[in-house]
Amino acid sequence: MGAGEILVPIAFFALVFGMLYLYLTTRHKQRLALIEKGADASIFGMVSNGKSGQYWTIRTGLFFVGIGIGVLMGNVLANAGLLEPVAYISMIFISVDWA
Repeated sequence: MGAGEILVPIAFFALVFGMLYLYLTTRHKQRLALIEKGADASIFGMVSNGKSGQYWTIRTGLFFVGIGIGVLMGNVLANAGLLEPVAYISMIFISVDWA
């Protein structure tokens, strides 16, 4: 087992965690600054009556369905002779785009 087989997944999850952490802390700081100024929070898309975030579950579900279809089609292309990383990554991006 080489070092790359261990470091790549660790680096991937560290990158995802870092991006998520940075996004959430920045959003929190922006909202706190908005509250201090007394501005309306509707610029973030979260209206207090809840109409903006009404279909987030269906959008998230379609996103994951798109990933599943991309993995399935990537498997079909990998079995047809295309390189595995190219097949999986390209089909996931294509399938998530329409979902």
